[in-house]
Amino acid sequence: MELPPPDRHSLGPAHTHGHGHGPVPPVSRHLRKVIAAILVPFAAAVVVGLCVLWPGGAPGHARTGIGFDQQTRGGKVAQLADVSCKAVDAAPDQPPGGGKVSDACQKATIEVTSGPDKGTTFTQILHPDETRRFTKGQGLVLAYAPNAPQGLRYSVSDVKRGFPMTVLALLFAAVVVLVGRLRGVMALVALVVSFAVLTLFILPAILRGHDPLVVAVIGGSAILLSSLYLCHGLNARTSVAVIGTLCSLFLIAALGSGFISRSHLTGNTSDETGVVHTLYPHIQLKGILLAGIVIGSLGVLNDVTVTQTSAVWELKAADPGANWRTLYAAGMRIGRDHIASAVNTLVMAYAGAALPLLLLFSIARAGVGQVAGSELVAEEIVRTLVGSIGLVASVPLTTLLAALVVNADRPPADTPAPAPDPPARHRHRK
Repeated sequence: MELPPPDRHSLGPAHTHGHGHGPVPPVSRHLRKVIAAILVPFAAAVVVGLCVLWPGGAPGHARTGIGFDQQTRGGKVAQLADVSCKAVDAAPDQPPGGGKVSDACQKATIEVTSGPDKGTTFTQILHPDETRRFTKGQGLVLAYAPNAPQGLRYSVSDVKRGFPMTVLALLFAAVVVLVGRLRGVMALVALVVSFAVLTLFILPAILRGHDPLVVAVIGGSAILLSSLYLCHGLNARTSVAVIGTLCSLFLIAALGSGFISRSHLTGNTSDETGVVHTLYPHIQLKGILLAGIVIGSLGVLNDVTVTQTSAVWELKAADPGANWRTLYAAGMRIGRDHIASAVNTLVMAYAGAALPLLLLFSIARAGVGQVAGSELVAEEIVRTLVGSIGLVASVPLTTLLAALVVNADRPPADTPAPAPDPPARHRHRK
């Protein structure tokens, strides 16, 4: 028998799909109070944490002579000419080597395009075994040493990539808005907010010497609350996803802290962390590693918890009479598929990031045990497995919360309840 329309609207959003491409009916007042009692104090604590730990910009530091804070100027390739590498190697003012491989080097005339020396030029010789190659007119980033002799003040530091990066960003935004429409616009706004929290709070606060884990949890929570509510609306379904993500995030923080300590990981495994520690010796490198695990897990956690919550809401809409056990079992069948793909995605993402390192171990023909036991690889293993445990744990937790909340929902007080009595009395009279 087909259910009357009032029953369907009172028991679930039968017209929504996926991540909620439609309005979500309000839940009962009692459930709103329960959810608010959990999330309002937490949101207030996040705001207080942001205010107390707000860094007000990155702190300064003493110059250490490591070249990290070098000044830069703009430049471009004015001319290119082929020269003999043998002649270059014979010249006393050029660096030795490089010309033994081939007899075809490149002489680049570089023009300075900004700063007090704008319009001046200098030359740089490119040997064939160098990975960087120039093209005429290419924009460059020049390292500037004001205290060096006149002919040695400038050197090529990098190439300018502003134009292709801008085009790619605009293409990304266009695709998101074209496919996601208003939801896509809100996703871009949430992305801007997340980037602002990262650059204005998390990074400067860590440089100020605050506990990186505390900073990451507060900043990650601010990103979580803003991004989910901006993208999916202020409703019970989003709130359940927020609670599930928060619980999983705290689990990741606890596991990460324990296994980083047990594995004796220092966090000082790259040139970047070494530079940071040199400039700011008071920073806890272990804490930076742990903060990276927490922040790196946040994005995929959002995806899993929102998907699971939406799936349970849709299951309830399709079968209004289902109890929470039925909804949980059906939601977990969806969640297991999500777990399998998401965990593999995490592992492949970390393996791709560490691919040059893995290639070095492959060249050295080191055994699996030796590779896994090295700090460089062990750090990635801990990062991957801790994040995966939190990801897997978020599925049953969020699914259970969603099943309990959507099943406990009841129509608002002003919604008229269906009246089955008149048809029953009519059949009785017959």
